[in-house]
Amino acid sequence: MYKSIKSVLAVGAFLVSAQFMVAQEEKEDLGTETVTVTKAYTPTVSDAFKIKSVPNLNDSIVLKKKKITYNIFSVPVASTFTPSKGTASKVERVPPPELFNSYASAGLGNYGNTTAKFYTTRELDRDENLDIGFNHNSSRGDIDGVQLDNIFSDTKLDASYSKKDRDLSWGAAVGLQHQLYNWYGLPEGVYDDATVDAIDERQNYYMAEVGGHINVEESFFKRADFQYRRFWDAVKSGENRAVLNTALELPLNEEVLRIKAKVDYVGGDFENASINSTTNDQGIKYNNLQVGVNPSLVMLRDDLSLNLGVNIVYGMDLENSESNFYIYPAVTASYRLMDETVIAYGGVEGELRQNSYYDFVEENTYVSPTLSIAPTDSQYNAYIGLKGQLLPNLSYNIKGSYTAENNSPLFTLNPQNNFRDDEKGYYYGNSFDVFYDDIKTIGIFGELNVDVNRNFTLGVNAAVYDYNTETDNPAWNLPNLTGSLFMDYQIGEKWYMGANLFYVGERDDFASVAEVGVTPSEFPATMITLDGYFDANAHVGYRVDNQLSIFVKAANIANNNYQRWANYPVQGFQILAGATYKFNF
Repeated sequence: MYKSIKSVLAVGAFLVSAQFMVAQEEKEDLGTETVTVTKAYTPTVSDAFKIKSVPNLNDSIVLKKKKITYNIFSVPVASTFTPSKGTASKVERVPPPELFNSYASAGLGNYGNTTAKFYTTRELDRDENLDIGFNHNSSRGDIDGVQLDNIFSDTKLDASYSKKDRDLSWGAAVGLQHQLYNWYGLPEGVYDDATVDAIDERQNYYMAEVGGHINVEESFFKRADFQYRRFWDAVKSGENRAVLNTALELPLNEEVLRIKAKVDYVGGDFENASINSTTNDQGIKYNNLQVGVNPSLVMLRDDLSLNLGVNIVYGMDLENSESNFYIYPAVTASYRLMDETVIAYGGVEGELRQNSYYDFVEENTYVSPTLSIAPTDSQYNAYIGLKGQLLPNLSYNIKGSYTAENNSPLFTLNPQNNFRDDEKGYYYGNSFDVFYDDIKTIGIFGELNVDVNRNFTLGVNAAVYDYNTETDNPAWNLPNLTGSLFMDYQIGEKWYMGANLFYVGERDDFASVAEVGVTPSEFPATMITLDGYFDANAHVGYRVDNQLSIFVKAANIANNNYQRWANYPVQGFQILAGATYKFNF
């Protein structure tokens, strides 16, 4: 048996050695062979060897688990809580303010001061509106130390109609105005009582105007407006003014070409000659026509706004058969240096400014009806400034300017002409003429506005000017310093108040006496320096309800008897009380 096993082992060893030798020989050159699989291997569960997850333990040390039973002991609890259904929280809605389409206001004060206002807007249709406004201010005067009557009255009535469609809106307007003033500014201690009693110092001004406008949305033609005004007085003076404006816009890639055109005519006559004349045998006539076009290229970038243009005007003096051609710059720009905090802006602009009798009366109601009316050649107005928001509720504006104007109108006191016999008494040194001079002006302007909250606003501004005239005379009646402060305060829901304070610096004028045989430039004259003045006005009001409110206004609170124009003192402390009522009409 042992030999048999030994024989078997020997044979096995020989076969293994033979196989190893064959494998070594095949390794040297394996070659290629084709293996044919007759059946894919499909394993079965029985091929896997499983291990029991919980083996059986036959150990006497292992303790048996005890069976545990649980019992719940319930005790009833009395409760009165009853849950309610959940509801959404409600937001208190503030009712919108009640709006009215009309209001009326009236007030009375010392010096016989009276004010009355009325305004209504009617919606005729969804796209049509009619507006009517009435405004009246008057006073009995009663200025201390004044020899002549000094009452005044200013009444104006306006009405307008407008209609707006999807791409087109247009409208028309009419206006009527009557003004009553007196040439009460007699030089002190010059005329005796008999002469003063014979003076007819009252002057009446009348105005009637009509106008219309049209605006187009989706068109290169943007707008056109027209206005005609007739202005006359009680001394047989009359004036006609007609103005037509149009505007077109043409897109050019990212820019816009804007073209404005204007036709401006003013003509009239004065029954009486200039007071500088020793005779009154010939009146004054004037007819001035302007035709202008203003093309400009408008460029808008992220922080830059630039307008490059030119103003071309052809001016004609039809009365004297003279004409001139004018070209003015029209360049403006603004750039955001620091978002809304700092915005730099500047420009150079010029125009041929049309002057009129109506405009002079609006600025100085005591002019004589013997004026020379001519346009002003404003060659250029160059300015540069900074504006923006220092704080969310604090804005500012600082500007420096330099202007050059030829034929700029200045108001000067008329001489005392004892040789006139006009219908009205304005030639006693108590009226003003217009003197034209060439002026170059340097100006600095600053402004601050504070919005503390929705109920309180405060603003202050000041301007300083330096004038250089061609005649080396002072810039008559122009101040070198002006300033103002205004405030509005809403005190709760019922009370409100406001105040306005302003200061005007010294002005220069002169008084002269006409003499027979002496030219006006050689009339004996005396320089007059008008003191600067400070005026303070305030108002307070109480809203009784949504419709009725009462107010009290005070003017010239400092009771300063200053003179805005030479020989023309103003009323002292004034107080006026009234009420305003809003309603639907």
